[in-house]
Amino acid sequence: MQSLDIYWNPILETMPVEKLRELQLVKFKRIFKWAYDRSRLYRKLYDAVGLTPEDVRTWDDIRKVPMIEKENYREAQYKEPWPYGDSLCVPLEEVTVYHQTSGTTGQPIFQPDTWQDWEWWAETWCQFLWAMGFRNTDRVFLPFGYNVFVAFWAGHYAAEKIGCEVVSGALLNTEERVLKMKELKATAFMATPTYVLGMADACRKLGMDPRDLGIKKILCAGEPGASVPTTKKRMEEAWGCNVYDHVGATEMGAWGYECNYKPGGLHVNEGFFLVELLDLETGEPIEEPNKLGKIVLTSFDRMAQPCIRYDSKDVAMWSENSCACGRTHRVFKGGVQGRTDHITKVKGVLFSPVSVEEAVRSMHQLGNEYELIVKKDGEIDKIILKYELAPGCEGQEKEVEADLAKILRIKTNLNFIFESHPYGSLPRYQVKAKRFQDLRK
Repeated sequence: MQSLDIYWNPILETMPVEKLRELQLVKFKRIFKWAYDRSRLYRKLYDAVGLTPEDVRTWDDIRKVPMIEKENYREAQYKEPWPYGDSLCVPLEEVTVYHQTSGTTGQPIFQPDTWQDWEWWAETWCQFLWAMGFRNTDRVFLPFGYNVFVAFWAGHYAAEKIGCEVVSGALLNTEERVLKMKELKATAFMATPTYVLGMADACRKLGMDPRDLGIKKILCAGEPGASVPTTKKRMEEAWGCNVYDHVGATEMGAWGYECNYKPGGLHVNEGFFLVELLDLETGEPIEEPNKLGKIVLTSFDRMAQPCIRYDSKDVAMWSENSCACGRTHRVFKGGVQGRTDHITKVKGVLFSPVSVEEAVRSMHQLGNEYELIVKKDGEIDKIILKYELAPGCEGQEKEVEADLAKILRIKTNLNFIFESHPYGSLPRYQVKAKRFQDLRK
């Protein structure tokens, strides 16, 4: 039996599974009725299939509820009450917080939150910050620009809530951020995997070893890299500390996290969310381990703009093992494996860009950055991988490409065209990286 001080919310995190399922059903029925009664968007969606709150009584009934996706929100907004339109479930004067999606997959989605909703956001983050070992003895540095998208806003608030000292590096450039972290002796920071590696490069350019800054823990978000073993290894070796993954989204909230027992994947925050895994072809629920499925999410306690059976487009698989931490919440093995809108067929083979990241980051001769392009050459699909050689490895293109081709052939069963680029010439990112393009679409 684990000591209760490792849990932020011992009741929810260690609740017996059968009691947890009972609670989830109660919460689902509550948010379903709330949205049916108050949201023109959801009411229209449910009336179209003849579904009312009285029809949702059991777990099997949940599968009758239509799924929702980004496009539904896009169609609902830019109407009165401006700009949230048909999805808003509270009077406009109760909205206290505005964010929007980053727009990487199309027109941004506007996200209104009440003060209660924002407290809920912070509470979800507190749970996994605590699980990663964040405490009131930490000085947490946040090296990102505070923009209209949610990014690490909730992380800032939650870190304060558990008692951490929080330092914003918003208007500083990368080198200034590194120097400020050193000056203040920060013990933790939060960033995308891409930027974690970029900040390590900035340290070296300043003549410093990132490991000498004294960082004890790093939280990653925004990309799957912290769950990709080779990327995680690069980050941990660069900084000399543990790197933890978490997953969430503006529309849904923060629903998955890695605890400091390192379960080989991400805990699902089942006290706050219903997370379903559906077969990629049939849509049937997946309960068995090691089978890829699509993640569908419901946020139980977000009231201004509910998120009910949201098609996240993310792909994952259940783990066959429970975590040694004692939490009863299930684990997605290896975290998020990719996205349904990125997993595509190339030459008749299912292809996930995450497999390329794992291959590139496994080779010490390669830098951190790369770009991946799929395009048509006549009727033939071609995959172009642009890469950078790491400093000191100039002139090794032939050997590197031969080894990389073998690794990728094993991982993807596909052949690649390689393009070598000078170190530092490919784009650098501070938030989400955009490395994959499918030009056939």
